[in-house]
Amino acid sequence: MKKMMIMLSLISFGTMAQKIDVNKQFALAGQQYLRMLADHPDTSKTIHSAKPDGTYRDLPSSWWCSGFFPGSLWYLYEKTKDVKWEKSARLWTAAVEKEQYNKGTHDLGFMMFDSFGNELRLTKDPHAKKVLIQSAKSLATRFDPKVGLIKSWNSFKGGFKYPVIIDNMMNLELLFWASRETGDQTFHDIAIIHADNTIKNHFRSDYSSYHVICYDENGKVLVKKQHQGYQDESTWSRGHAWAIYGYVTMYRETKDKKYLDFAQKITDFYLNHPNLPADKIPYWDFSAPNIPNEERDASAGAITASALLELSTYSGAKGKRYYADAVKMLESLSSPAYRAALGENNNFLIKHCVGAKGLNSEIDVPLVYADYYYLEGLLRYQRHNKK
Repeated sequence: MKKMMIMLSLISFGTMAQKIDVNKQFALAGQQYLRMLADHPDTSKTIHSAKPDGTYRDLPSSWWCSGFFPGSLWYLYEKTKDVKWEKSARLWTAAVEKEQYNKGTHDLGFMMFDSFGNELRLTKDPHAKKVLIQSAKSLATRFDPKVGLIKSWNSFKGGFKYPVIIDNMMNLELLFWASRETGDQTFHDIAIIHADNTIKNHFRSDYSSYHVICYDENGKVLVKKQHQGYQDESTWSRGHAWAIYGYVTMYRETKDKKYLDFAQKITDFYLNHPNLPADKIPYWDFSAPNIPNEERDASAGAITASALLELSTYSGAKGKRYYADAVKMLESLSSPAYRAALGENNNFLIKHCVGAKGLNSEIDVPLVYADYYYLEGLLRYQRHNKK
């Protein structure tokens, strides 16, 4: 393990200067996902990760990651226009449909917009629109105007009753979409208030981020904590990636320059951090205690790469740096250091992800959302280069 991590830390800019072959990567992804589909003849559980013994870790549709596998199938369909991918994507998307009524989670953006949102975008199916509107209504029930934020979990260790995690920034896009489609300004306003209070409370003066903020019933901050990161005052890499992606989305949806400025500031923290390796794929926490002998989180790299490709289009001259770093991340993810060969890695595309090392959970495993954002990043890279 340590040898592998040291080798990853020594990857240099010069060793992976090749152009990303998007067609090649999608062709391999298609072969891998056909094998994964063959291993899952029914959709009773969502595909999520792999266990230490090499078997799949599959979970119920209520799991926050249930939208990512169907979303990746939709990306395969978008790239290839092959009806077999549309058929599989519809099947796995339908398996998540009941979650539109789930008011017990803040993750309906992940679950429903990555599945039904991509279905609607690519097929214009009116049923998908109906499901997404109900999903937004369910998500909105978790917003308390006295607190000014969407509640993430129903409780947090220590007896806290209103925890909000940085990941929640990823669920606001669903609300903006619903506001446009229904004409209901409430969805839009909830997203704005949540994002503004997250800026206020979730970040330090150097633009690093906390993972969990716990509030009282009136919106007063009680504690600032980590859950999946190393320490309360460290920066969990994937959490910060969610923040970057979330505020890039905020700018796209509002065109309010304050969100663009903030997205750039938190991105600069990430890209300029002295512990970010040369290959731009971060350790699981920016302050993990045994760097460089710590696991990387390739899922954070995939999320950030996709976000930076969009951010680069909004950022003028500064966007050139964001684009270059995004390409570097995708090059790294497309290399054998992180990209699984056919028959490896339980047929997942991306290796070396970390769910929550501090909780001794999902350490150096594949994670389905790494695949999703990797494929999204490849599609964004391809579109960028066709301009």
